[in-house]
Amino acid sequence: MADFVTPAGGDPAPIASTPGVQETRRPGIGETFENLLNETASNLSEADQLSRESAAGGPVDLHDVMIAMEKADISLRLLVQVRNKALDAYQEIMRMQV
Repeated sequence: MADFVTPAGGDPAPIASTPGVQETRRPGIGETFENLLNETASNLSEADQLSRESAAGGPVDLHDVMIAMEKADISLRLLVQVRNKALDAYQEIMRMQV
């Protein structure tokens, strides 16, 4: 099955496929959201672990703890914003009259 690209002019043009070249599958929105969720959970876990080690007097540099905490904060804020945009889009679709 041929993929098509629609140029600015109008008619779709087939994309030439090269024999022997494997096409990569792009992840869907669910997979992308799941990856973002897993990465955020990992960042939060790492920040929690480093802060606990630092509080217990372990050999952890304070700047490593702060970097991990900021990374976790930014990834959590990104996840919340993506969720908010997805919910807004869903609500907008549900408001459409068919």
